Amino acid sequence: MVDEPPPKQGFVQEFMGFLKTFGIIGLAIAFVIGAAASKLVTAFVNDIINPIVGLALPSGDLKGLQSSIVNSATGAVSEFKYGDFIANIIDFLIIALIVFIMYKVLSRFKLVEDKTKKPESNKNYFFLKNKSQNNTHNMRSRAMKLYVRG
Repeated sequence: MVDEPPPKQGFVQEFMGFLKTFGIIGLAIAFVIGAAASKLVTAFVNDIINPIVGLALPSGDLKGLQSSIVNSATGAVSEFKYGDFIANIIDFLIIALIVFIMYKVLSRFKLVEDKTKKPESNKNYFFLKNKSQNNTHNMRSRAMKLYVRG
């Protein structure tokens, strides 16, 4: 009895099978939601955090913090906007915190596999394995002794 190969699929059917098999649709949804969450956090930092921090700063805004250096030969001015850099660090830290919290929540409901924990294994496996090897070794030793005495 010969198994026949599966019927040929069209390009669209193969593509849909690929999307289902490798979870591409879920990845795309996660990407879109991640981009939207990133915009939301950026707006939160720009519109809420920066003005609050700006109350304590002489410039009035975190993004307004900068340092200027003038080239004495050409007179060109270079501005180092370290306030914007600090705001982006805050933005990143908030996004990282949100991702961490979501991971903890999803792993609690077993929706995400926790790669940090070792899988449960039979703790007696090593003992049982060694015991069976020892028994085999002992049986061979006894057989050899009987053969030699024999």
